[in-house]
Amino acid sequence: MENSCDILITNASTIIPLVGKLDTNILIEDGKIKALRKSIENVQASRVINASKKYVLPGLIDPHVHYGVFTPIESSAVTESRSAAVGGICTIMRMLRMHGTFKNIWKHLEASRKRHLVDYQIHASILNNLQLKEMQFLSKLGIKSYKLYMNLGSDMKQILADLEPGKYDLDEIEVNMTDKLVFDIVRKTALLNSLLLVHSEDHQECSKFMRDNNQMGMTRRNRLLELWSNCRPTSSEVVSIQKVTSMASMCGTDLYFVHIGSSDALQAIVKSRSIYKNRSFWIETCPHYLTHTSEYDNLRGKVAPPLRSKEDVSTLWNAISMGLLDTIGTDHVANTLETKIVQDDLWKSRSGFPGLATMLPVLLSEGVNKNRISLEKLTEICSLNPSKIFGMFPKKGTIQCGSDADLTIVDLDKEQIVTKEILQSYSDYTIYEGWNLRGWPVMTIVRGKPIMENGYVDDQAIGHGEFVRHE
Repeated sequence: MENSCDILITNASTIIPLVGKLDTNILIEDGKIKALRKSIENVQASRVINASKKYVLPGLIDPHVHYGVFTPIESSAVTESRSAAVGGICTIMRMLRMHGTFKNIWKHLEASRKRHLVDYQIHASILNNLQLKEMQFLSKLGIKSYKLYMNLGSDMKQILADLEPGKYDLDEIEVNMTDKLVFDIVRKTALLNSLLLVHSEDHQECSKFMRDNNQMGMTRRNRLLELWSNCRPTSSEVVSIQKVTSMASMCGTDLYFVHIGSSDALQAIVKSRSIYKNRSFWIETCPHYLTHTSEYDNLRGKVAPPLRSKEDVSTLWNAISMGLLDTIGTDHVANTLETKIVQDDLWKSRSGFPGLATMLPVLLSEGVNKNRISLEKLTEICSLNPSKIFGMFPKKGTIQCGSDADLTIVDLDKEQIVTKEILQSYSDYTIYEGWNLRGWPVMTIVRGKPIMENGYVDDQAIGHGEFVRHE
């Protein structure tokens, strides 16, 4: 019936990307946006949600999440999608790294099914020639974005693969990303009319710096993240960016650069955009590059590429407001302090840390409430752009009739101190521990179902999340 719905959201200050703020009421039925109405006279709903003094955003999308590495996917799908819901994120994209053939991917797909609270998509990492030959097989499954690790090779060949379902022993594999393999992956991506995600660090240059500084890292106990940054200099990012954008232009491939955290890397991509106008080069940054520098003297903050300088932080905020940056992904790694930090040793300790639950609060507190970005810009880079780039628009990424009722309701005035407990993740720490953030999600709605309300997650919603094909 025209005047009935499952959920009615009243007094909604709705932020629609590229449109702005619209004061309206939102009717939701069968998991979809049924209507946006000024008047709700005679409307009947099974549930009414009053959004007065809050803002309703299109459900956030995190395009860059690692889970299934330290615990198997049937477990991590629950813990990390719960953490996503806490953070107001309605769709997460898993970086899948498989040891061997992708013909066994059905095990991961089956183990994932009915285990997520929020929706999910998959990026497939291409690590060797066997997987290169299987990219077309993945494309038929609705997996049309592939990850290229230009940082793996030389003395830096080790990486953890995702665990096989039911397994708990960490699976470390060796990857040697030669220039020929890089070119073949770039070319195959173009042939499949797909998208290539690029980790842009040159492993040869980084290996040289790390060999030169290895002994220093074993003896120093302070300024370790500064040393880590020096060992993986921004010049290594620039070299790999120049190499892969040239290949992409030659082959006709669109690129998506993940976790860009330095001014030099940003400028190199912007320059390539001006040189190779026939291709699209998208840029993602992460919340930690907007809040932390190498002066954060704690191995919790070890990440690749490393945290950089105060000047880099300032440049990235400006780049968001200028429209140079397209998306924000957390690069969330679902690990624990015990598995991350090994004997306070820079080299033995692992890269990566959790970030799903804190992404939106950080952007609201440090961005919107400090007038660095607008709510409209936030919805553009965290909802609209990733939905378009990864083939989900208009199903996701906006608020309009017929779209999925993925909604994030936020309270810009809510203040809360960050603790590891609020993450509701497998991870037991955060680089934001003790931060007082102002601006939090208070409700996460995924396809018309409230998953999180005021920090409480409905565990009966486990299994509600669905796999989203990249169309």
